[in-house]
Amino acid sequence: MPAERLLAELVPPRHFAQASFDSYVPDASHPSQAATVARLRAAAGQIADRRGGLFKRRKEPVAVYLDGGFGVGKTHLLTALAHAVGDAAYGTFVEYTNLVGALGFLPTVEALATRRLVCIDEFELDDPGDTVLMSRLLRELADRGVALAATSNTLPGSLGEGRFAADDFLREIQALAARFEVLRVDGDDYRHRSVVTDAEGLPEQVVIDAVAGRPDATLDDFGALLDHLAHVHPSRYGALLDGVGLVALSGVHAVPTQDVALRVVVLVDRLYDRDVPVLLGGAGERGLFSAEMLAGGYRKKYYRALSRLGSLAADGSALL
Repeated sequence: MPAERLLAELVPPRHFAQASFDSYVPDASHPSQAATVARLRAAAGQIADRRGGLFKRRKEPVAVYLDGGFGVGKTHLLTALAHAVGDAAYGTFVEYTNLVGALGFLPTVEALATRRLVCIDEFELDDPGDTVLMSRLLRELADRGVALAATSNTLPGSLGEGRFAADDFLREIQALAARFEVLRVDGDDYRHRSVVTDAEGLPEQVVIDAVAGRPDATLDDFGALLDHLAHVHPSRYGALLDGVGLVALSGVHAVPTQDVALRVVVLVDRLYDRDVPVLLGGAGERGLFSAEMLAGGYRKKYYRALSRLGSLAADGSALL
């Protein structure tokens, strides 16, 4: 895949393709939601005005951080800001770190510096090396006048550990902390969803029969897929899904090691971004990640993947 395609894919996910400030419905019982919408509308105007002249270029670029629990609409608001600005790059934390891995640090800075706004959804704090890398990338972009917007990666399974992550975020980005304006988005999960982590798999023959006659469906043995992912850069996982409308996997089983598990997380994110339903044979989600993994430093990634995979599996089952 050429670098141009990697950059072209830094857009809001299909699920939020029509998201706007007008389509976000603030909860009247949580005034911070309406206040955040108003501030982001103003921020979009500030970002649009920055290219007007030399004096405006000297002003500090906008930098906002949306801090809130799961399901309060942070991603909706972030994508609405990206749509309002227009000239924006949008990706998850992992997509940006993968981009640096594929292009190199300086080429990534040069490419993103051409945008007025860079949005980072689900800023992750569980990998110190990646956090330092992203902090440096954001500092370079801010120094070049690029506006920044970010959200945290708070998940339903982690709400008991502390609902908001602003303090952690500001501490980790260090030199950039003073530039960011924290916008707190209070509220309840508007979808009232629970985390799906142990759904059983479908009978193997059901999975195989379901793809028959569907030219946009794929069918892969889960073990073979894991082996293949080891030879593909994560930044290119999205390209594996070109033209795919349904993914069927037979023989799903527990992933053996952490490196394999993290590749699965990236693949699930790309499936979720594209709203691709899945059919899971074998053990399904049950035991996909070990108890040790779910209790370790990457647990937020794994719970997010399980939640998203459960949603996509429900979409797949609805097709049967």
